[in-house]
Amino acid sequence: MKKTIEKTAKSVDEAVELALSELGVEKEDAQVEVIDQEKGFLGLGTKEVTVRVTAEVDDESATDDVAEDDDNDVYYGDDESFEGDEAGEAEDAAVSFVAEVLSGIGIHGKLDSYREEDVIYITVNGQDCGAAIGRHGETLDSISYLTNLVANRHSEERLRVVLDIGGYRKHREEVLVSMAHKAANHVLRSKKAFVMEAMNPAERRIVHAELQGVKGVTTHSEGEEPNRKVVVTLEE
Repeated sequence: MKKTIEKTAKSVDEAVELALSELGVEKEDAQVEVIDQEKGFLGLGTKEVTVRVTAEVDDESATDDVAEDDDNDVYYGDDESFEGDEAGEAEDAAVSFVAEVLSGIGIHGKLDSYREEDVIYITVNGQDCGAAIGRHGETLDSISYLTNLVANRHSEERLRVVLDIGGYRKHREEVLVSMAHKAANHVLRSKKAFVMEAMNPAERRIVHAELQGVKGVTTHSEGEEPNRKVVVTLEE
């Protein structure tokens, strides 16, 4: 079936990559339309870009995904009897905090969590999650920060909470990996350094880690937060 989605990001390439990742298609199999470009101060530069991407998607595959999710539904917000699967105190506290925050802003969906060593993974899937993600994931980052504080108040060891809402972090990571390899290929072809867009520390770590295994290039970061950027250069 034909499906159309809209995505907003800092650049056309990033918005398109987000849309393609969600649709599960390649760029050559999709129709891309730039529908809005928010200009910067005095009309200089571009602050945000919104694109509309249309493509044929596998309806059967989409149905299978929904069925698979339904087998593992864990509802939050309305089910006071939910206790989790033998989760520890820190995980319980973190999950309860996320559920309370999302319920407070009117978002209800499916929540799942698990712990792997010193990391607690929490995922939330549901409709209309945009309010919990925010522009460029800023609201999601804030909720993640507070959830980390809550979890560590209930643990003697240092824990890290990885929170993903509506698949945003997964899609964003896929976009960053794609952008990283495009930057590396550009450097290898042109023999010139390539400066990527400004990213937060977690996003920069993804790029650095992804390009560690690419022969011929190296990476470092330049600039001050929040405008610190990854620079990809030829390996000496």
